[in-house]
Amino acid sequence: MTKEPSRSTAPIIRVQDLRKKYGQFEAVKGISFEVYPGEIFGLLGPNGAGKSTTLEIMETLREKTSGKVQIAGFDLDADPSAIKRIIGVQLQASGYYPGLNLIQLLELFAGLYNRAINPMDFLALVDLKEKAKAKFKDLSGGQKQRFSIATTLINEPQIIFLDEPTTGLDPQARRNLWDLIAGIRAKGTTVILTTHYMDEAEVLCDRVAIIDSGKIIALASPDELIDQLVATGFERPKEVKRANLEDVFIHMTGKALRRDV
Repeated sequence: MTKEPSRSTAPIIRVQDLRKKYGQFEAVKGISFEVYPGEIFGLLGPNGAGKSTTLEIMETLREKTSGKVQIAGFDLDADPSAIKRIIGVQLQASGYYPGLNLIQLLELFAGLYNRAINPMDFLALVDLKEKAKAKFKDLSGGQKQRFSIATTLINEPQIIFLDEPTTGLDPQARRNLWDLIAGIRAKGTTVILTTHYMDEAEVLCDRVAIIDSGKIIALASPDELIDQLVATGFERPKEVKRANLEDVFIHMTGKALRRDV
């Protein structure tokens, strides 16, 4: 999977001293980072670390307490509507009308953006043409995740936000989604994602910010962070092999998606 981050231009996202408080509890404690056009940028951290809150603030879905956020040159405080027009946000399953089929849902979302689309083009992008008349509630977990990514692309966004996009998926569906995300970035879209899977971040992300207790404790490429750890003398207790059990599983069962996945 080829990574081609572009840092020849100004950052497409700037976050400066971002803070979010809930009463006396400070969930986000003054974090700052930049994301460059065409980059896959990961926000990593344990549950409750503040990564989802940070994501929701950038998505204009949650108000910040203080700090500055700029998305593609637009200031979050001054022009949130402009930001909404240029981003795509992956909804969770509860965000869809379960009784509508996929074509109807895509047309509904297109109407919200005042756009005319060919739903089959979007279903083809995520390998769901055969499910065009299926209701969302009848899709499998992997199909629901792929469809949710299709809906983020309706407004041709400059940036898409994915919150734990592969949680609960089997290995074939997970790797297929990796290819889908990489393909979206290859067309020039910037991707911001959260994940609990470190192998996923290592494969997909150009850079990651590790957040703990509301603060960024590390920010670099996965390779740089691994090299920094090794330089401290860290060694795994078990010899690292050239493949892992998931690789074995994929090799033996095939990478192709199953029709009922």
